[in-house]
Amino acid sequence: MDQNFQALCERDHHYIDGQWVKGTGEHLTLIDPYTEQPFGRAPAGDAALVDQAVAAAQRAQASWSSTSVNERAAWLGRWLQELHPQAETIAQLISREMGAPIARGRMSQAAGGLLALQAFAKMASHVQRVERIANSVVVREAAGVAGLITAWNYPFFLAIGKAAPALLAGCPVVLKPSDFTPLSLYLMADAAHRIGLPAGVFNLVHGTGPVVGEAISGHSGIDVVSYTGSIPIGKRVMERAASNVKRVSLELGGKSAAIVLPSADLGQAVEKTAADCFNNAGQTCIAITRLLVPESQLQQAAAMAAKHAAAYRAGDPRDEATTLGPIATHRHQQQVLSYIRSGVEQGAQLVCGGDGAVQGVRSGWFVQPTVFTTLNPSLRIAQEEIFGPVLTVIGYRDVDHAIEIANGTVHGLNGGVYGPSDEEATAVAARMRCGKVDINGGAFNINAPAGGYKQSGIGRERGHHAIYEYQEVKSMQFISEDAALAFVQKQSA
Repeated sequence: MDQNFQALCERDHHYIDGQWVKGTGEHLTLIDPYTEQPFGRAPAGDAALVDQAVAAAQRAQASWSSTSVNERAAWLGRWLQELHPQAETIAQLISREMGAPIARGRMSQAAGGLLALQAFAKMASHVQRVERIANSVVVREAAGVAGLITAWNYPFFLAIGKAAPALLAGCPVVLKPSDFTPLSLYLMADAAHRIGLPAGVFNLVHGTGPVVGEAISGHSGIDVVSYTGSIPIGKRVMERAASNVKRVSLELGGKSAAIVLPSADLGQAVEKTAADCFNNAGQTCIAITRLLVPESQLQQAAAMAAKHAAAYRAGDPRDEATTLGPIATHRHQQQVLSYIRSGVEQGAQLVCGGDGAVQGVRSGWFVQPTVFTTLNPSLRIAQEEIFGPVLTVIGYRDVDHAIEIANGTVHGLNGGVYGPSDEEATAVAARMRCGKVDINGGAFNINAPAGGYKQSGIGRERGHHAIYEYQEVKSMQFISEDAALAFVQKQSA
């Protein structure tokens, strides 16, 4: 590890009001999940630092929200230009922090975040849409200061997905990284500082959820809070936000199912679902982790899935050949292994993987890609989010039964349908209670909204729908329809 890279792994300050602030002097140690050894540090913030950051954002609010939307978009463009040359560094930092294989880190971690920032920089036309309803004009305005709490599994991508639409909408932000994957977000702050983003518009306070996260979610000076993470913590964010009735956007856990219709291409369905489940060591909230197939195809689908699981190569995440990295923390590895053990104990058939040691590695918090089969959709492994490389293949009797199983959890984040035609697949997709459905392996679209039904969340991220999470709607009544029309025409000009 060279000196320049090591310096990026050892952070001592928070970024508040356009300046680097020392804070409490306490630090949190960053652990490499492959070596299981410390490799860096970041400061442990507190509620007083959140107060400072919120006060700075409030001071910046009036000028930032009154800046033209085209100028705010131009700032995002400059931010992108500053971050783009650091794509490799972003990928390397995330690989060190949470174990993402470097090839995937470049694509889904670094490139994904940069593409999202590029997309938002082009969405100015979606910010100030004006609607006339007879003698009324409806406009969208910045909601105020945004508190952003991000997750550890895709730290850079998720942070961009919150900060960019908030800033474009006219909201200064107070950003809290995950307390063990903050380093790529520090690069965001470095870049904001270098381009001269106005003081107070972008603030970063690092620390733990029980301290900094609690302070942000309950702060009376924050007008909208956005959180990505687990359902229990999402509920806590809502409780804290209720203290001043702030707007809340949540992207929470998933237990997503893909339904394979009887005449569908089973090989295609299994191949894409296995990749979706096992990539990033299964640490993806929208991952498809339940594969629903006709009972007559259960064993065939499981054998196919096991073949794909066997192709994953565990090893050093910095090795280009590695396709399976470690679980991000030892605690979470133990949770994933406990789910695997519960699957066996509750009677599911273990097809491959399991809770044993992963061959070919001497260190690291690894979990084998694991495949279960069952006809019982009420098992824990079929109901609860595992957040690891565990796929449960479930047999169904008929299509109505498949839809019942797919909808039969508290989650509703993602889904998929494979059918002999898009028409047949979309008819089933219409009956699924989730925020996104892939039709016959449809590709990821960075400009399409995503979010949850039921306990998987509130609100939407990505695309121009994400901007609306940071806006309030105001209705203005004019004396006549002609007066309202004149106002709209003037705004358009």
